[in-house]
Parts: sequence; structure tokens; C-alpha cells
Amino acid sequence: MSPQGPHARAYLLQTLGSMTATAATVADPIALTPHPEAAQACARTTARHLYWQGWRISSIAEYLAVPRTTVQTWKDAEKWGEAQAIDRVEGALEARLVQLICKDAKTGGDFKEIDLLGRQVERMARVRKYDQTGKEADLNPEIRKRNEAPKKAPERNHFTEEQHEQLLDAFRDSLFGYQKVWFRNKNERTRMILKSRQIGATWYFAREALADAIETGRNQIFLSASKAQAHLFRQYIVQFAKDSCGVSLAGDPIILGNGAHIYFLGTNARTAQGYHGNFYFDEFFWTHKFTELNKVASGMATHKHWRKTYFSTPSSVQHEAYAHWSGDRFNKRRQKDQRIQLDLTHDRLAGGFTGEDKVWRNIVNVIDAANGGCDLFDIDELRLEYNPDEFDNLFMCGFVDDSQSVFPLAVMQKCMVDSWEQWTDYKPFTQRPFAWAPVWVGYDPSYTGDSAGMVVMAPPATPGGKFRILERHKFKGFNFEEQADKIKKVTETYNVQYIGIDATGGWGQAVHELVVKFYPGAQALRYDLDLKTRMVLKAQSVINKGRLEFDTSWVDMAHAFMAIKKTLTASQRHVTYTAGRSEETGHADLAWACMHVFDNEPLDGEASGSSSSIMEIS
Repeated sequence: MSPQGPHARAYLLQTLGSMTATAATVADPIALTPHPEAAQACARTTARHLYWQGWRISSIAEYLAVPRTTVQTWKDAEKWGEAQAIDRVEGALEARLVQLICKDAKTGGDFKEIDLLGRQVERMARVRKYDQTGKEADLNPEIRKRNEAPKKAPERNHFTEEQHEQLLDAFRDSLFGYQKVWFRNKNERTRMILKSRQIGATWYFAREALADAIETGRNQIFLSASKAQAHLFRQYIVQFAKDSCGVSLAGDPIILGNGAHIYFLGTNARTAQGYHGNFYFDEFFWTHKFTELNKVASGMATHKHWRKTYFSTPSSVQHEAYAHWSGDRFNKRRQKDQRIQLDLTHDRLAGGFTGEDKVWRNIVNVIDAANGGCDLFDIDELRLEYNPDEFDNLFMCGFVDDSQSVFPLAVMQKCMVDSWEQWTDYKPFTQRPFAWAPVWVGYDPSYTGDSAGMVVMAPPATPGGKFRILERHKFKGFNFEEQADKIKKVTETYNVQYIGIDATGGWGQAVHELVVKFYPGAQALRYDLDLKTRMVLKAQSVINKGRLEFDTSWVDMAHAFMAIKKTLTASQRHVTYTAGRSEETGHADLAWACMHVFDNEPLDGEASGSSSSIMEIS
């Protein structure tokens, strides 16, 4: 029942809230509007809203002071009773929105309500469109956004200006002092750097190359003797881009949004004459057939705007690359009066120096690295772990004199192959890298101050075939239980058919006793003059016949074999083989671990099994 009588207006304001107030307010201007048609239109609108709110025709007529028949005529003409819910809501929205817009002085609440009502008008429009099409996307704009394909797909491997700045800031903030020297000299046409191991050269040059590629659009080419080593650069680059500015790089080669190509080449660089760009040659002092490979490499950077960077730990003065470092290659191409004499001392090259051959040379040993802010080394501990010759070579940038070595560098280089390219049956980083094919394991345990060495080797598939070192590991600071656990993990990953362990000392014996609990057939090797001689002779036979292969990036493996020298026993009556090993200095552990595996094959290489003892007489 609608309210009746003189109190109808008051009742309306109290019970119908804001919408009724709107109708009443709209009704008020009727008396103030001088134009009759405008007054009638306003009265009709008010009457319609009151009817939709549930008022009876007679109550509306009484409230508006118009004849009942007039209100009835409006109702019939406009079909108020047939209006849909959306029509009634839209009418109410219109009335309230117009009222608020017409206010001269608006409050903060008025503006908020105008915004709210405007959004409701938009929603009603979407409902109207949905009624016509039946498409949910017309009702919900989020569905439309999801369904619509983006106008332009995000550009692959693209860096915005902001991301470029973030990357450069992260790059500069991460540099040690000696790396800042490299960065300041990055525009030198040719750089040749002799460095200590593990000072972050590969890490640095990967970042330098990426920054240059983004800034200049120049191609970057990484050369290594193996594909595995080359892809270490790729790993560093991808991780740096992701960590510094959130860009996910993909592809091989990586092609940036500005067109710069970043190539990662191993031994296939010999057929890569079509490439051009800045090139980085990693561990060039350990590359087999350096001169041949360098002809292709240097050809990639023939144009004057390309840059060449060589960096490596030193190997032997007999290596082909030494002529480039020393300037002998330059001198051989010049008349006698045009030859140069380079000062290659550490004092001269510690800060970098451009010689008369236009090559910028730099030496960074482990002490230089420490002085440059690199706090990753305990130099005193390194001196205990390695004998003086090895420490000088690995950390102080001294070249090896392998003239007395049983396994000189020239011999070991013949064993170094690009395993990713040549070993199709070996799948690293998988649950069973060698499937169920047999492997042999050699283990050289650690002693006080020493490091343990372990190799996992694929034995020859046929008599006289090749040994392939699939994995090599060095462990320091492990007790004998931990060392035995490392061997156990290998037996869970590979089909191990032989394990040879040096059980000469107490630690080796303890490791062997633990290993036989899960691998009863583990062989205990107790060193004496006969055994050591037999193992070295067998290793010489295997290596000299080209029957050993390991990845060319494993410089530490070559180091281990090169360290073994022929010496006399204390009595001066017999020949033995040593590597400067003692309780204070661990050395050549990987080489001895390999020889434990070789010992499982007779000297003639015809069949596996224990071999007879052979001794070399001085």
C-alpha cells in the first residue's frame, strides 16, 4: 500500500532513501520551471520513478497534484508496467547522475558517487550488448582481453634502455680491480692475458661481451677447444641477463633484438670462416693445433672494428701459442733490424702494456687477484696443497718445463678431444649418462693436506680400443667415510665393473674397507716399486698409442700427467716415478687414479684382468 494524505512527502523521504530523495528533489523544480512543457516532462519522469518504486497511480497523482487520469495516461503510453529490471535501474541511475552533475558545489563524496554511477552505466551498456549477442566477452572485458591476440609479440632477446642500464650497473658493480683493468682496455685491438686459474676470467669476458653486443650491436664469438667449455660462456651470459634485468635469453647462437649474434664454438671453429665479430679465445695455451685454429679465429676479426682477446693459464714453452705470447712469431716475419724484444716480466705486465707488435699483454697471478679485491683464495693453503712447481704454474703464471716429464704436453694434447662432438653414446647431465654400458673407476684417496682424485672411465669396447674418461673429480677435506660415499654414488649412476683404490696408507685402507661393503670386488692397490713402475709403463703404452681420450677443457687432467717425472730411488739403484707428492702437497692424484684403471688391463691390451709385474731397471 502506498502512503496517502498530507504526510506522503515526509514518508517518502524517510522510507525510500536516496532514490526517493532523488525523485522528490527532481519534483521540486516543477514549481520553479516557468516553461509548462518542461514542467510536465519533469513530472512525468518523477511519476515513472515513483511507480517503479511501488507507488499506486492514485498516490502518485495526489503527491504530484495532477489528475489521476493524467498519470494513468503516462503509464499506458510509456508501458511502465512492462519495463524490464534493467530499464528501471538505468532510469534510477540517470536521475541520480543528473542530479549530482547539476549541483553547483560538489563534495568529495559527490565526485566518488559520480564515478561509481558512471561505471554502473558502462556495466548496463555491456548487459545490453550481451542481450543482443550472447557473447560472454561483451559482458566481461577481461575475457575479451584474454581472447584477443596481442598486437605485437614481445621481441625475443630484447633489452630496453632501462634493462640495458640495469645490466651495465650490475656489471660494473661486480668487478674486482684486475677486471676493471681489462674493462678499461676493452677497446684494444688485440689483448693477450696470462692468468691464474679460477680468478673469474671466463665469467668476466662473458659479461663484457654481452654488454658490448647490446651497446654496439657487434657480434661476439667465443672459441674454446671443446663445445662443453664454449657453452660455459653461454651459461654465464644467460644467467647474467636473467639476474641483472630479468631478460631470458634463448637460442644458439643467441641473437639479440638489435641483431647482434653471440656464437659459442668448439672444434667446429675450424670450419667457421663465415663468422665475423669480436672473438674471445679461452685457454688458448692448452689448445691442440693452436696455429691452425688461430688462422680461422683471427680471420673472424680482420676488420679494424673487431676486437681479439686471448686469455689462458700458461702451459709449456713448447706450446705453439708461446710464440705469439713471446713475440717470436712477430719476429719471424720481420727483417733482423725490425725485430722486437718484449719485456714479459710480471712487473712490466702486471698493469697491462701494449708492446711494439700492438698487442696489449697482461699478467694476473693469484696474488694480483687478491690485491685486486678477490677474497676467494687462501693462498697459504694453496701453497700446502700444491708443490712449488705446480703452484707456480697454476697460480703464479709460470710456464711448465715439461722436458723431464714422463708425459709431456705434446703427448697429452693428442688425448684431448671435444667430447660433446665425438662421444655420441655419452649423455652428461642425465640420470644414467652412460646408460648400462660398463665403466671402470679409479680412486686415489686423500691424506693430510692432500686431495683425493676419482675418475670414471669407459674401458675399451674391443681389445686395443680406447679408454675414455667420462668424469673426473677432486675432493679436499673429506674424511674416509665421505670419500667412500662418493664412490658409492658413482655405483648408483653407472654400471661399474671394476674399482681400483690405492690402499697403501691407513686412509686408503680405510676407504677400501668401506667400499667393499657395498662393492665386494673393489681392488686394493698397495704401492711399491714394482706396482708404480708397472702402472706408469702401462699408461705410457696407452697414451703413446693414442688410446686415451678426455675432454680438451680438462686442463687439470693434463697437468696431473705432466707432473709425473722419472727419478732415482733413495738408494740411487733403481728408477721410480714421482710427482712431488707428500703428506703436505697433493699432486697428480687424477693421473694416478687413471693408472689404477689402466692396471686392470694387461700390458698387451688384449684382455682385462690382473697383469704381471714389470720393473724398469736403471
